Amino acid sequence: MSARQPTMRPSDIVVACQLALTPAAGFAELSASIGLSTGECHNAVRRLGMASLLSPGSRRPVADLLLRFLVFGVPHAVPPVIGPTTVGVATAQSAPVFEGMVAGQAGFVWPDAGGAATGQALTPLFPRAAELPGRNPALYELLSIVDALRVGQTREKKAAEELLRGRLLRSGT
Repeated sequence: MSARQPTMRPSDIVVACQLALTPAAGFAELSASIGLSTGECHNAVRRLGMASLLSPGSRRPVADLLLRFLVFGVPHAVPPVIGPTTVGVATAQSAPVFEGMVAGQAGFVWPDAGGAATGQALTPLFPRAAELPGRNPALYELLSIVDALRVGQTREKKAAEELLRGRLLRSGT
């Protein structure tokens, strides 16, 4: 019997972004800050390590590799699923992190009945993403930037890459 090929999951991207923010976080802290189970976080860290996105023997992301993966890999590995106009939490170029930077034609939201924005539905990278603005604003910003890389046009993608570069390389992850 041959070995099963491991593959990245959308939630792995979420864990990688959180580790960029809090590289010393333990699994319980990761779980609480993201809203994923401890087991899901552990498995994500294992896959991120196998993909060489974490420093060997640690949970610290390799910033330049993570940046390249988010900018060039994620838009193809996790293509956007866009739905009809709905209410939700602003994401991509519609998110507050992009305020005053780009004037995107289409607004995007993670569908959520309690959301304050209206836009085209964008399936989030994990089910509890709409809770992030209140639970974990820094992760919300990072995932909104990643979403802009997934759905944006050239101008939005360039702005997103610069925002991401500033956050990942400044933090020294």
